[in-house]
Amino acid sequence: MDTASLPRPDLDPLDPVALTQALIRCPSVTPHDGGALALLGAVLSREGYSVERPVFSAPGMPDIENLYARIGTEGPVFVIAGHTDVVPVGDAAAWTRDPFGGAVADGMLHGRGACDMKGGLAAMMAAALRFRRENPDAPGSIAFLVTGDEEGPAVNGTVKLLDWAHERGERFDHCLLGEPTNPASMSDMIKIGRRGSLTGRLTVNGKQGHVGYPHLADNPIRGMVRLLAALDATPLDRGTAHFDPSNLEVTTLDVGNPATNVVPAQAKAVFNIRFNDVWTPDTLAAEIERRLHEAAGNFVRYEISVDPTNSVAFLTQPGPFVAMVADAVEAETGKRPALSTTGGTSDARFIKSYCPVVEYGVVGQTMHQVNECVAVADLLTLERITHRLLRSYFAVQHSP
Repeated sequence: MDTASLPRPDLDPLDPVALTQALIRCPSVTPHDGGALALLGAVLSREGYSVERPVFSAPGMPDIENLYARIGTEGPVFVIAGHTDVVPVGDAAAWTRDPFGGAVADGMLHGRGACDMKGGLAAMMAAALRFRRENPDAPGSIAFLVTGDEEGPAVNGTVKLLDWAHERGERFDHCLLGEPTNPASMSDMIKIGRRGSLTGRLTVNGKQGHVGYPHLADNPIRGMVRLLAALDATPLDRGTAHFDPSNLEVTTLDVGNPATNVVPAQAKAVFNIRFNDVWTPDTLAAEIERRLHEAAGNFVRYEISVDPTNSVAFLTQPGPFVAMVADAVEAETGKRPALSTTGGTSDARFIKSYCPVVEYGVVGQTMHQVNECVAVADLLTLERITHRLLRSYFAVQHSP
């Protein structure tokens, strides 16, 4: 255990700002933990949680530390989920403050992970600890699922942690995931689902030759243009009640040809589709192949492959739990948040197989950017929202 990362005796775990600072000072760039999970484990242990730190492995992948903690033995089980790993800082010289310093200035807390998502995790943890101190006899249980592999390949993280917990007999009723869901203010948005992600790799084969003798060559770029146009000609769908239309974006187009007088032999493209709940990865891949086959006819020689994906579209249907989260946000901010499925992927795609999950967190305007930061006021607001939600969930009356 990295004892340097353990919480100082004067660290108040009920202070979301101090807890966020302590986490930011752990340089947990994926796949390295940097002591972040040791810190959380020590805090939770002191508060009476049973804490376990399973490490998962896979061939060709780095070993990943994870954390599971629980207090209480009965249901319902309310899960708070998140990740402590962060993306690299990029050009450290471009930061105006130490990316792992956790400095507070002008009402903002600065550092890598401040909004994605150490701040959200710290605020929710502080709220959960305050709730249990105030309500030691509250019914049910609170659990934490925290991984160090969300920003990376997501192979040895939440997906395996959930399997591990399930095999041990753990059952969950609802989950709150603290990703930074709000675009501009804390009243903006709750995520009740996510789009899936599918990457395709398209190769068109031609015949290399001299530009001046085109009849002796076969330019693959013409075929590539034809196939890409076919993929983009008709919308994949028109969206659903809770999802925008699926969208396909070409992300690379390469021929690797340094010469101006040579027809290349091959053209390659990569595309990514963010898809809604109209599709599964299999049905979407079949539709892509259908469009390519129809457009190619007998004229274009191509190969298509689709990357394996564990990112599927899902929706947590609006109901009592979603309403409870929205009520807590509205009560603390004065405005009811929108229910959204926009954005990229998250570990909610794994959690949804075990219990209903919604995402709510701080404003994410600077996530993954140089000078990432979070408003101190937003951390305090998130702590109050989570605390209010826990009171409602466990039907604990507010103490005057």
